[in-house]
Amino acid sequence: MILKSSAKANDDVKYLKGLIRFIEFSFAFLLLILFTPIFLIVAICIKMETKGPVFFKQKRGGYKGRHFTIYKFRTMYHDSDKEDEPVGLLSFDDRITKVGNILRKTSIDELPQILNILLGDMSFVGPRPTLTSQTDSYNEYQKLRLEVKPGVTGLAQISGRNELTWDEKIKIDIEYIRRKSIRLDLYILLQTFYRVIKAEGVYRKPTK
Repeated sequence: MILKSSAKANDDVKYLKGLIRFIEFSFAFLLLILFTPIFLIVAICIKMETKGPVFFKQKRGGYKGRHFTIYKFRTMYHDSDKEDEPVGLLSFDDRITKVGNILRKTSIDELPQILNILLGDMSFVGPRPTLTSQTDSYNEYQKLRLEVKPGVTGLAQISGRNELTWDEKIKIDIEYIRRKSIRLDLYILLQTFYRVIKAEGVYRKPTK
């Protein structure tokens, strides 16, 4: 009887995960269609200002530490992106282009991560994916951050974003995983729109 109950619980979890994946994929596909004109406009603006690719691609650590390629619109001069600091950039960083500054302040540079959701590497809500050099060296406490898929936005994003210290981000992300629910995800999504409009926490604060 206990084995049957355990099997049913596992089946329920698999069904729920499958349903969530289907909903995320469908919504991401719809957004990709709706945002196609924006993708084209942004691509033209990037190419008009500087030479180089439209997209910035970088390896990140995801669910259970698995490596994947994240996609963003390029916001820096070509060949400067590889020097991007994992803790965020300063607002006066001269590697950022004029178009890139606008994309960062409006968070439009994050839109290509819709592709990551379609590929199954990311979710709409979850801890932000960090560099593989970081996730590969996580301690046991920090590894708790990898128990869910990384997200386009998350609790740390609406709690200070790049103005937070690394330890603060880790603590908030693990708190999110422990409290994770559909209600909390919806709250984070709504707060994200508000934060994007206010352009809060886009750049890290200069240290003294």
